[in-house]
Amino acid sequence: MRKLLSLSLSVLLACGLMAQHAAADVITLKLWTLNDRNAPMRITNITDAAEVLNRQFAAAGVDRKIVVDVHASAVQGWDDLALDTLKAFGVNQGPDMVLLPHEWIGEFARNGYAMPMDNVIKANPWVYADILPVLWEAMTYRGKVYGVPQDAEIRMFFYNKDMLRKIGKDEAFIDSLPARVDRGEFTLDDLTALAGEVVKGGAAPIGMLHRPNVGIDYLMVFAAYGAKFMDEKTGRLLFPKKEMEAALGWYARNAAVGVTPSDNTAMSWDTIQTAFKQEKAFLFHQGIWAMAWQVNDNFGPAWPADKAGYTHKIGWIPAPAAVKGGKPANLSHPIAYVVSDKSQYKDLAAQLVSMATLPYYNNRHDVTSYHTAISHAQQGMPQYTDNWALSDAGKMMKNITFVPNHTRFGDYNRVLFKGLQAVETKRMTPAQAVAFIADELDVQLGNDVEIVDSLH
Repeated sequence: MRKLLSLSLSVLLACGLMAQHAAADVITLKLWTLNDRNAPMRITNITDAAEVLNRQFAAAGVDRKIVVDVHASAVQGWDDLALDTLKAFGVNQGPDMVLLPHEWIGEFARNGYAMPMDNVIKANPWVYADILPVLWEAMTYRGKVYGVPQDAEIRMFFYNKDMLRKIGKDEAFIDSLPARVDRGEFTLDDLTALAGEVVKGGAAPIGMLHRPNVGIDYLMVFAAYGAKFMDEKTGRLLFPKKEMEAALGWYARNAAVGVTPSDNTAMSWDTIQTAFKQEKAFLFHQGIWAMAWQVNDNFGPAWPADKAGYTHKIGWIPAPAAVKGGKPANLSHPIAYVVSDKSQYKDLAAQLVSMATLPYYNNRHDVTSYHTAISHAQQGMPQYTDNWALSDAGKMMKNITFVPNHTRFGDYNRVLFKGLQAVETKRMTPAQAVAFIADELDVQLGNDVEIVDSLH
């Protein structure tokens, strides 16, 4: 703690914040975030970190106090919060700190509203040297870091091991599946074939289900087929036709052989989750937070919550490789702290973010909201390791990919989903869907997207 106090005070001195007068100096820092009752620590972590800095001021005889003014927005989602914050900055009313989905970092940086964090990160190795390196990719725009990861998450395929036993698969086969996926020996087409065996063997009427609406779960399948969604050098979105057609072809084949229902995208969330929970579907594609309803009474009787009981019944894998010897893909959608480059107290706000990024604070958030660790230290702390599901899910970060840091990606993704829906309902072939998507992207996004034949 003495080292942390010394480091923090040295930064405060460098920022010129040591008071030289007797009157109390109160600094108000505005924090904007989404009102999320399931993740209150996004706010509490910052306010508690401010209290630590206030105690450090007091210990050093500095008559100064930080007050955090929190605006927890009631807008529908993160995109709406980001848009409202941009508007506020446009009239010089923006906050000192804001929590954003990482894909908005580029837009804030481009408009001069996000503080470059590279020097802050370099100057504070006591916290940032331990962050999982891959997460900095999601915080980077045009070669510079403009955000700090506040949390992370993992998406995966859940599969029912009991159904594999019912069709005669032995324990050696079942236990080896994740490792074979990691080595690139078990491909997406192998997964389709296995789901087909489950249906044909009568273990379940449905082989595979995914989300019914626009989201990002399915993007890891596109990534497994080699698709990239943005050119990091130009900052433009990318639509590689060959790779996209290959991925859409996988979804089309699943529907054609009856592994995925052709009306998957017309189902309700309740129908999909109930089908998996009541063991009418072999595979379900979503994220780690789905464990919350799997181990309670939602959608059917609770499954075992202990590691031995749960993992005997249910397994997890990333999206397998598209071809033998290829790499599996996973997906994360971290939320980020962004410090305003327009803030009068940006250096102090950046120091506050650094303090709130320590493992103690992030673990409080992660274990209460089912998010994965952002640092190695978190992964080794008892509070985190005692939650076996988060600890195990964090190991899947090695195959991680991210949605691009581009504000038009939401529009791009809505068009992509229409193409996926079209091939599953058999209204279009994969080639026709690619042509449709390319035309729509060209019309809607113009110069924001580059349509190429292939990345190779």
